[in-house]
Amino acid sequence: MSFDPFDFNSALPVINEDSEFFPLMSTEDEEEMNNQQVPEVLSILPLRNTVLFPGVVIPITVGRDKSIKLIRDVNKGDRIIGVVAQQDVSVEDPTFNQLHQVGTTALIIKMLQMPDGNTTVILQGKKRFVLKEELQNDPYLKASVEPFHETAFNEDKEFKAMVSSIKDMAMSIIQLSPNIPSEAGIAIRNIESTSFLINFISSNMNADMAAKQLLLETASLRDRAKMVLEHLTTDLQMLELKNQIQTKVRTDLDKQQRDYFLNQQLKTIQEELGGTSPDLEIENLRNRGAKKKWSKEVASHFNKELEKLQRINPAAADYSVQINYLELLLDLPWDEFTKDNFDLQRAQKVLDKDHFGLDKVKQRIIEYLAVLKLKHDMKAPILCLVGPPGVGKTSLGKSIAKALGRKYVRMALGGVRDEAEIRGHRKTYIGAMPGRIIQSIKKAGAANPVFILDEIDKVGNDFRGDPSSALLEVLDPEQNSSFYDHYVELDFDLSNVMFIATANSLSTIQPALLDRMEIIEVNGYTIEEKIEIAKQHLLPKQREAHGLKSKNVMIKNDVMEKIIEDYTRESGVRALEKKVGSVVRGIAKSIALEEEYSSNVSKKDVEKILGAPLYDKDLYEGNEVAGVVTGLAWTQVGGDILFIEASLSPGKGRLTLTGSLGDVMKESATIALAYLRAHASYFDIDPRLFELWDVHIHVPAGATPKDGPSAGITMLTALTSAFTQRQVKPHLAMTGEITLRGRVLPVGGIKEKILAAKRANIKEIILCQSNRKDILEIKEDYIKELAFHYVKDMREVINLALLDQKVPDALDLTIKKEPKPVNELNY
Repeated sequence: MSFDPFDFNSALPVINEDSEFFPLMSTEDEEEMNNQQVPEVLSILPLRNTVLFPGVVIPITVGRDKSIKLIRDVNKGDRIIGVVAQQDVSVEDPTFNQLHQVGTTALIIKMLQMPDGNTTVILQGKKRFVLKEELQNDPYLKASVEPFHETAFNEDKEFKAMVSSIKDMAMSIIQLSPNIPSEAGIAIRNIESTSFLINFISSNMNADMAAKQLLLETASLRDRAKMVLEHLTTDLQMLELKNQIQTKVRTDLDKQQRDYFLNQQLKTIQEELGGTSPDLEIENLRNRGAKKKWSKEVASHFNKELEKLQRINPAAADYSVQINYLELLLDLPWDEFTKDNFDLQRAQKVLDKDHFGLDKVKQRIIEYLAVLKLKHDMKAPILCLVGPPGVGKTSLGKSIAKALGRKYVRMALGGVRDEAEIRGHRKTYIGAMPGRIIQSIKKAGAANPVFILDEIDKVGNDFRGDPSSALLEVLDPEQNSSFYDHYVELDFDLSNVMFIATANSLSTIQPALLDRMEIIEVNGYTIEEKIEIAKQHLLPKQREAHGLKSKNVMIKNDVMEKIIEDYTRESGVRALEKKVGSVVRGIAKSIALEEEYSSNVSKKDVEKILGAPLYDKDLYEGNEVAGVVTGLAWTQVGGDILFIEASLSPGKGRLTLTGSLGDVMKESATIALAYLRAHASYFDIDPRLFELWDVHIHVPAGATPKDGPSAGITMLTALTSAFTQRQVKPHLAMTGEITLRGRVLPVGGIKEKILAAKRANIKEIILCQSNRKDILEIKEDYIKELAFHYVKDMREVINLALLDQKVPDALDLTIKKEPKPVNELNY
């Protein structure tokens, strides 16, 4: 609400160009007015919102019927009326008792009929009067009155100084107030009469009706002057304070306007360059946030961050950081889920179509999906698929996503060493970004994807933290409902995500992390399985990749078996796919060069394209030499066979081990020799031989490091064969750990070892009794050509492995009563 110390609107009609000019009252006019007599009876005109002072000219708009009747009747006569202010401005038709007792006689100077139909009357105040008695009320009010007697006083210096101050203050107010016309200052300077000056300022100053009525009823001019001076002093102080505030605000507004204009120019430049203005960008973010389905907590945080963005200068570096953060919040699928397809028969068909074999793994996945269908809750152990490379661990996750109808995301953990890769960076850092978990969820666009944590066994750690420890929260069903990313700064629910981890080995996985996962072994494939996989998946994939059709390349089972046995040595099918790709490329080259070729690939065509065989199918070595035994080993790329060679030479009973053996294998050799010495009589060995012959145990492929307990029974068999010179049963292999008491303990990686034995044309295999369960998990069709012997004690191993006859040209290890010199021994 504006503040005007003077209200000169009532005075304007007498001085503007549209009305007749009425000169201000001079001293002579005042004397003439004072000499006029107040009539005894006056027609009374009630005023609703103003007070008329003697000598002052004001325009009023007459709207009430009684008032219009009064003006018209009086305007025909002497044109003198009585003007009195109402006590209550809300009363439409005031009675005699609802009027103030002191009023002013007025002369009707002019009556104007306005275009809008209203009647405007210009009045000039004459003298004060006091109401005595009501004479009539209809058609308008008439009353008897008597003159208002003013108190006489002498105009001393104090009074003159007071009047001078009033005039100066009035002039100051007029100069400081922009809404008061300059003519008001001219009017005040030209007023000669002191009483009229007081009345003029009283009528026009910014005061309510009660204050003005009090001035009208004050008999002493000195008192009226003092009251006017107090009002003007207050008004001047208020006006000065107002101007100070306006000046300060104007300075701030000038800066804001300058910034506004600069921002508008920047906006225009950005629009010309094809960019988006900051205001439009913020509005877009607000609109996207309004449509987003998220919790009240997230919505409140988003709005708070958006308000922070509005306070940042678009040219500041923090502006783009804040924009990126808000866009991340909008892009994250807080409560957005894909609908699951729980048709388990369909899921089984999808798994069977995409992966041949792996029956145990598929069964466990179907069980997992069945529980999810019944419970609709992901609080179940995280699956961890463990197996050699190329067996289809990662692609199994893709098939699960396809069967469920969920989004699929994969995060490679190999080589991750920074904890921030999992939990994200704090926004205070330069270049901060969310962790890869949140980034992958954002990429998926749904809060319930199938999430593959690939190569979880290859996570490292350094001075930047331990990512394995950060993964504990991600993979714990009891904790991941409130996963906290340092960049997002809000809890994100990961409980609906189906996490599947993959690993090649469990030895490097942190125990606490391993405890949160259910281990499912994905072992290697048999030759029969590889042939089916190649026919159903690998060959069609390579034909499509090289632009060929099924009629262009056909590979029969025997040819595919040759590729598998002669050119690959693995548990998975990755190398097989490369070799099949090479064959298909060879055919594609012949087609492109328009050379003659056979679409039905033969074994000769394979050798022509792939070259000479890389591996010998029949790795088994004969048993013509004592001390050579075939063992079974597990490697990260699958199973393999190895040979344990034990030889004797005259000496003092020393044991020599070669072949890049690890500590465990060295200990197995020591245990085997100690057990054989302790049970020499059982195996019909002269104990003195251990003091006269040195023992050398070697494992070929000396450049390849080897370790593990699986060669225990193989070493003992090799030593027994060497000291007894008995022949080892042909086409026999074995694996198992031994103890000093001669017990045989179970070992792992049985399926891979069995596959390796079959590739090497092994016919019989010796295993620990406890490993029988591992054989039962392999399809009978794949192992029907193999014979398995399950043992508990080393004596059973020796009885099964060694034949009764000695090898040809056996060493003569008999000790006679008079031993011959060493150089005359027959060996």
